[in-house]
Amino acid sequence: MLEQAKSLLEETKNFSAKSIEEVEAFRIKVLGSKGELKKLFAEFKSIPNEDKKEYGAVLNQLKEAAQDRVNELKAALADAVTSADDKMDLSRPVNAELGSRHPISIVKNQIIEIFNRIGYQISEGPEIEDDWHNFTALNFPPEHPARDMQDTFFVAKNPDMALRTHTSSVQVRVMENNQPPIRTISPGRVYRNEAISARAHCFFHQIEGLYIDKNVSFADLKQTLLYFAKEVFGEETKIRLRPSYFPFTEPSAEMDVSCSICSGKGCNVCKYTGFLEILGCGMVDPNVLENCGIDSKVYSGFAFGMGVERIAQLKYNVNDLRLYSENDKEFLSQFKAEI
Repeated sequence: MLEQAKSLLEETKNFSAKSIEEVEAFRIKVLGSKGELKKLFAEFKSIPNEDKKEYGAVLNQLKEAAQDRVNELKAALADAVTSADDKMDLSRPVNAELGSRHPISIVKNQIIEIFNRIGYQISEGPEIEDDWHNFTALNFPPEHPARDMQDTFFVAKNPDMALRTHTSSVQVRVMENNQPPIRTISPGRVYRNEAISARAHCFFHQIEGLYIDKNVSFADLKQTLLYFAKEVFGEETKIRLRPSYFPFTEPSAEMDVSCSICSGKGCNVCKYTGFLEILGCGMVDPNVLENCGIDSKVYSGFAFGMGVERIAQLKYNVNDLRLYSENDKEFLSQFKAEI
């Protein structure tokens, strides 16, 4: 065994390599958990007592020499790679394919820019919200179905905390910390406990708007949304408002825009109605104002909310919501011209 250890020591001192892979293979052979050195140490107990001192010294030399040799060779090979890189011709053309912005980012930025032009500021808030900001302050009664586990992702072991179901929670925070006039939009990601399909997803993106001041009317809301629709879909776009219900607005409405595919004449996309629904809106309920410390007898306001995926779907004729989150290069490459 002593001669075997001396032979391996000599082999280690003379070892050379042309690649990092060869060095690593040598390291595993000699120093690995099942390597030669470990086997030699295991034989120590069978060595005659008079040879143990010399045998131990050789093993220690072998271990130190192997580690040093591995480190030296790795450093030398790394320097050689760096030197080769330094000699690269940086003037050669690169065939690198440029990426593109995500359609959700494109549409979100466009919507933000439109409302910035008429004085709306951006406000943001946490994606994990408490019950007050996500539901109670917005006039959701305790028995409202949106509080049910089927619609909301509640945080484990804390039923008072949940992933926000809408960015209206940001509006509550704005109203709590600011006095009117308030004019803000709240873009962000929201979550719903829904089955993923071509028409629905468990997370999506919203932009909600809020305007509070003295003497704000439904006519102001209508003109704001008409301006927005024309900026996004074109000057010929028409809108219509249909009565609806939301806990935090009264009166409430759904807003439709004229179908850009058939120009309002009727097709299978708009189900032959000539219109497509894009957002919900309404006058802020006085209870919500009072919950947030704003005098509802002095101030009034309107709110609206839209899904960014829905707007992108109408702009780009995307018929499957899942495409937005699958990172498909062929799908995303279609939006290079939008950068």
